[in-house]
Amino acid sequence: MSAIPRRSRAPGTHVTPTSVGVYIDGFNLYYGARALCGAGTPGWRWLDVRRLSENLLPPSWPTAQITRVVYCTARIDSASNPSGAADQDVYLKALTASRSVDLIEHGYYVSRVKRAPLATPDRKGRPVLTISQWPIMVRDAAGDGVPNAGFMVSYAYREEKGSDVNVAAHLLLEMLEKSIDGAIVISNDSDLRFPLQQARDRIPVGTVNPTAAYTAGALRGTPNDGVGGHWWRQLTASDCAAHQLPDRVGDYTKPRGW
Repeated sequence: MSAIPRRSRAPGTHVTPTSVGVYIDGFNLYYGARALCGAGTPGWRWLDVRRLSENLLPPSWPTAQITRVVYCTARIDSASNPSGAADQDVYLKALTASRSVDLIEHGYYVSRVKRAPLATPDRKGRPVLTISQWPIMVRDAAGDGVPNAGFMVSYAYREEKGSDVNVAAHLLLEMLEKSIDGAIVISNDSDLRFPLQQARDRIPVGTVNPTAAYTAGALRGTPNDGVGGHWWRQLTASDCAAHQLPDRVGDYTKPRGW
């Protein structure tokens, strides 16, 4: 198998991109923006991702132009959430109609029942297992208390699958096809560690954390990794509010409360 070509640079220099692809994990962006802006707050969901991406371009990329925007998401189940599915459908159609995206790549949902120990979060959000103790005590068949017994629960679990893989696949394919010479990845998913490392060896990459959490350690690096010219950014609520689509895009109107 032949090696994937890398771009080299002279010491103290870095590659400056001209044609930039943007690769967005739609659910990571949505839930991150919801935490930043507030679930009940209007004015952030109808996001123009192309205009947002254009305004993320740094001065260190003076010749860069956004030439490709790939939005990776999954369809909400209309049976379990009909209003959410309808609103999402309008938004995805508006993204396409406005040319805010060039491609919407769909993943899928997996629904299953899982079992896990009952727990509560500590101050840092880490799980603390719940054990039997008064005022709630487990008793054995003889009626004696069983202190420190654990509790198991079963729960319905729905997981969106495929967005991280689709982000990685489009990033690497378009880089290797040389249709882009720079990239912006909007996600804080640590599963993207390896593809981002490989991309930074070959092209400049901007990594945008759309959440209120710290940027995942697996996604961090230095501006001089690989070919150099990389940067990191964290979205803010004002970023979302300042880059909204028009209320009406062709046949599609922003849903109420968005």
